[in-house]
Amino acid sequence: MTPPEKRSSALGLATAAGSFGQFALLPVGQWLISWLDWKMALIALAVLAASIVPLAGAMAGRPAAHSGAKQSVGAALGEAWREKSFHLIFWGFFVCGFQVVFIGVHLPSYLLDKGLPANVGVTALALIGLFNIVGTYSAGWLGGKISKKYILSAIYFGRAIVIALFLLLPLSALTVYAFAIGLGLLWLSTVPPTNGIVAQIFGVRYLAMLSGFTFLSHQIGSFLGAWLGGLMFDRTGSYNVVWYLAIALGVVAGLLNLPIDERELKRGAAARVTA
Repeated sequence: MTPPEKRSSALGLATAAGSFGQFALLPVGQWLISWLDWKMALIALAVLAASIVPLAGAMAGRPAAHSGAKQSVGAALGEAWREKSFHLIFWGFFVCGFQVVFIGVHLPSYLLDKGLPANVGVTALALIGLFNIVGTYSAGWLGGKISKKYILSAIYFGRAIVIALFLLLPLSALTVYAFAIGLGLLWLSTVPPTNGIVAQIFGVRYLAMLSGFTFLSHQIGSFLGAWLGGLMFDRTGSYNVVWYLAIALGVVAGLLNLPIDERELKRGAAARVTA
């Protein structure tokens, strides 16, 4: 079990490893599409993704280490749902999902629509993945040094600024790559401090479940970002509305994270429910 003082760094390292996959597999995916076709490329990537199952299975035999109050699953979830800070984390992570999937899905099409070649979009996504390694590890490391809620607020405010600058500056391959680098540093750097706050407040006994619920909000936001981007482009011929919405939501998420109470939840004897 990772000691509490190193937990944030460990989360950052694990997320950074996933970011390297994005960086490494984007050119592989493009090569597969050009060599085969997009259907066969998807099958090949699905086979690769299936390798996660035996890797995860190899970890299943490790004994779980738990600390904190003994609770049932329902009691732990109900406790979290009654906490204001959990809702603030939940909706902040919703914004994260909206922004990253809107940009990840629609940035290449946006750049093509603006007259830039396809390789610029692919390179931009690869740069996001590459610099996300730095961003996520740095956020995890900082989470062990300073308040995690301030890290999250800075990330969301930073995203709003980076997106606004991208829209204001003249569009070129150079500005696209600068945007990708800046956004990459902020891309999934939300993950270590978000999960770290959940563990800090509620403990690690049900960390996987509670983090899963916050990630559900991320995925709802992801769906809306991908869907709304396509809908607005089909109806208006432009992504502008969704770009502006992504900026506004970044500001909202930055504000939402500021009131989070990061202190460990104090439980009375009545709250300790045997599992």
